[in-house]
Amino acid sequence: MRERNENVKRVCVVGIGVMGSGIAQVCAQSGYETSVVSRTEESLERGLGKIREGLSRLVSKGRMKQEDADAIMHSIHSSTSLEDCAKDADIVIEAVYEDMEVKRGVFVQLDQICPPDTIIGSNTSTFPITALGAMTRRPEKVIGMHFMNPVPLMRGVEVIRSLMTSEDTVEKTQAFLRSLGKETVLVRDSPGFVTSRMMCLILNEAVKMYESGLASVEDIDKVLKLSFNWPQGPFQLLDLIGIDIVVAVLNTIYNETGWERFKPAVLMTQMVNAGWVGRKAGRGFYKY
Repeated sequence: MRERNENVKRVCVVGIGVMGSGIAQVCAQSGYETSVVSRTEESLERGLGKIREGLSRLVSKGRMKQEDADAIMHSIHSSTSLEDCAKDADIVIEAVYEDMEVKRGVFVQLDQICPPDTIIGSNTSTFPITALGAMTRRPEKVIGMHFMNPVPLMRGVEVIRSLMTSEDTVEKTQAFLRSLGKETVLVRDSPGFVTSRMMCLILNEAVKMYESGLASVEDIDKVLKLSFNWPQGPFQLLDLIGIDIVVAVLNTIYNETGWERFKPAVLMTQMVNAGWVGRKAGRGFYKY
């Protein structure tokens, strides 16, 4: 295990979907007292199952002993009670679904539950950190921590500083993330930040190319993988991320900026309405 940050002992992750489970895994692997919270026991079981699978892959590759993986799983505390998990946390990382009203509600509750010195971070890929900080009485301690998927493998984390985030919060957050084995890039609060703004623009353009008949889904994926050495093409990535997620990000950036290039391709909106949102639905641009 890596050396822990001395300013942080207890970490709470709110939400245990794909991102939340990955974040909880790397925190627990790094030796932090890690708690995860979700709305239902069923979602907790699914999320803990993802963590178990992730650790099992490390064991199968010889990168971790089975007894260490078992110890990490046993060390993770899970609950459907936000207060139970967050009341003693030094850092809280919100990783719920990309819905601004849901996130605002979580931040209001966390502000009431957490000790005054707790740093409250958001894994949002799109929404303004300044707006989330404004929901609290501690906006100087609110910061963005945008992890990349899959969290255990991807080293980069965008650290988003709002208009009100203090220098102390930035420094402590970056030190904490480095203790997880991550490399940080500090960006200012802007719709989509760097990664989502860039990637969603590429994905949107790929769909528009297909809509115009420029090339097939398979051939666009093929040429970009061969030409840019990408591990997967844009349509494969859309299905992996979730077409609904990409459409939501594009709409957020478009609504906040008015930049026409971020208006979602019509086909993606139609697919979301049909429920064809990618791997998780069994159908997107490919069938699964």
